[in-house]
Amino acid sequence: MMAETAEEISRKPEIRKELQRATGEKRSEGVKARGRDKLWFLVHALVLAGCVAAYVILGWKLIALPQSTLGVVWRILRGTALIVIVLAIARAISVYALGRIEDPSTRFTLQRIMHLVVALGIAVIAISIIFVNWYAALAAFGVGSIIIGLAVQTPMKSFIAWIYILIRQPFRVGDRIQIGDATGDVIDVGYLDTTLWEFGGKYISGDHPSGRLIKFPNEKVLDEIVYNYSWPLFPYIWNEIKFYVAFNADLEFIASTMQKITEEELGQEMIARVQTFRDLLARTPVDELEVRERPRVIFRVNENTWLEAIVRYLVPPREAGRVKTRLIKKLLAALNTAPDKVMFPAGANR
Repeated sequence: MMAETAEEISRKPEIRKELQRATGEKRSEGVKARGRDKLWFLVHALVLAGCVAAYVILGWKLIALPQSTLGVVWRILRGTALIVIVLAIARAISVYALGRIEDPSTRFTLQRIMHLVVALGIAVIAISIIFVNWYAALAAFGVGSIIIGLAVQTPMKSFIAWIYILIRQPFRVGDRIQIGDATGDVIDVGYLDTTLWEFGGKYISGDHPSGRLIKFPNEKVLDEIVYNYSWPLFPYIWNEIKFYVAFNADLEFIASTMQKITEEELGQEMIARVQTFRDLLARTPVDELEVRERPRVIFRVNENTWLEAIVRYLVPPREAGRVKTRLIKKLLAALNTAPDKVMFPAGANR
């Protein structure tokens, strides 16, 4: 199977969205209303025009009605007109705003939120129709809302953060993240909280799952830094392995051996795939020249009078632990075949 090209990968919705976000490009194709949507817009316009016409006719007293009845009819017409306006605005948002969202789950969730807001708006309008003094009814509704809001302040903040997560997407289900002291793979993003499948943690080292679930309120996203290891434009992280060697070791031999073993372990397919994502990064403000698809060996002076031989390479986050374990075994086996060239610390010198 041939590896996907940068152009093919860039057509994927999540990749295209990240490219648009990183480069500031806007989606070129517009959103057009379907025939059914146009029909609803026409119906809303006709009903609104009918309400306005009836309101004018009653205002000019072309139809004689008792004053008490006239007041009720005016309130019904006014409420109907407001409901039609709310429904028309909701329909326009659904077609021209939410219709631009490519992710179906995000679009569906935002539509549910909009339906909730519309229902609350219609309820307020209905209260204004039922009560003669609708200003007082609205004031009472507002005071009640404030009291309820104060009582559920934390859940409301988490609900708002949930909307933020859906729109800005600091992480999605399946991403590997760190937020505060919690690290893990996102397995669920609910209305009020997010669930992680923890890796590492208190009882286990490395990148292996600990078996624990972590739940945190969504509001934490608004207050904490989120580290995401699963950026669609570059789903890799840098990892490195270091060994201590003597100053008079054969550095050329060590560098070539570590480079060769690491490239063989990663495989040409992995290197080619990193090159593909490197080409995608070239379309963003990220300096893709610093992204090397092949492993790199560097040397650094250590404070303990030894040199550090470091091989740095790219790896998918979920495979970092397994790849590092395999590499350590193979690197040690290869380097130990020439102890006079490598000159590892030995005995009391370790």
